[in-house]
Amino acid sequence: MKKELLSWIRDICIAALIAFVVLVLFKPIIIQQHSMEPNFNSGDYVIAFKQAYKLAGEPERGDVIVFHSELKDSKGNNKNLIKRVIATGGETVEIRGGYVYVNGEMLDEPYVLEQGMSGEMDKVVVPEGYLFCCGDNREVSVDSRKSEVGMVNVDDVVGRVIIRLFPFNSIKTF
Repeated sequence: MKKELLSWIRDICIAALIAFVVLVLFKPIIIQQHSMEPNFNSGDYVIAFKQAYKLAGEPERGDVIVFHSELKDSKGNNKNLIKRVIATGGETVEIRGGYVYVNGEMLDEPYVLEQGMSGEMDKVVVPEGYLFCCGDNREVSVDSRKSEVGMVNVDDVVGRVIIRLFPFNSIKTF
């Protein structure tokens, strides 16, 4: 009986340790908006690596991130948003004729829903420690182009999306 009890305690401790590690490193997220279509759809289940930029470098152009915003959900809580990094600190961003230019060069954005739909925006410099982020579905995305979101403080980044787990026929790593 004592041996079986110790076995149960060991198994519970191992399970608790695994759960703790998973919760510290990863954040599961269910996408609830259409701003990242066609790459992520409402109802997709993704995992963000919370320690990505603490353990593995700085955010880079093209990364899909989750970050805290000042936008409120229907319950009055701050929303987490999922967007793509377009530019990092020190880079210039401008939108002309619906196309995004970073440091004067037009971005090739094969991930956007429709090319040339980014609107217009005067040239801005992304401050150090901040990111300029946009959704892939530019027509509906509320992102760094809008004052409600603006530049994203790197400290507000929850994590980098590393895998889509659901729907099962669309599992993909990023």
